[in-house]
Amino acid sequence: MKNYTITVNGNVYDVTVEEGGAGAPAARPVAAAPKAAPAAAPKAAAPAGGTGSVKLEAKAAGKVFAVEASVGQAVKKGDTVVVLEVMKMETPVVAETDGTIASIDVAKGDSVEVGTVLATMN
Repeated sequence: MKNYTITVNGNVYDVTVEEGGAGAPAARPVAAAPKAAPAAAPKAAAPAGGTGSVKLEAKAAGKVFAVEASVGQAVKKGDTVVVLEVMKMETPVVAETDGTIASIDVAKGDSVEVGTVLATMN
């Protein structure tokens, strides 16, 4: 059994490492380490008006800060549809073309990953 002091992002942890039954070392924290909240699986609300042919996807992982458009609403290219909070910054997701919102697939507070469909348009 060996004791180590490890520093991660300025936090100091004392850990004890002991030989596991299969010969692989197993780490056991001596002091409780702060745990990051598990990433929530992206939620997908049932599309209210069907699915449109143009998908608006998340370009970065984050949290839905606001939903600015609604199903059936006409939008112009560049209009904000959803606002994501990415790295503590509000990042608008805008309509890529003129059209009508066919579905909003997320809700305020949802966690999203890159590629998550946020909304669809026709």
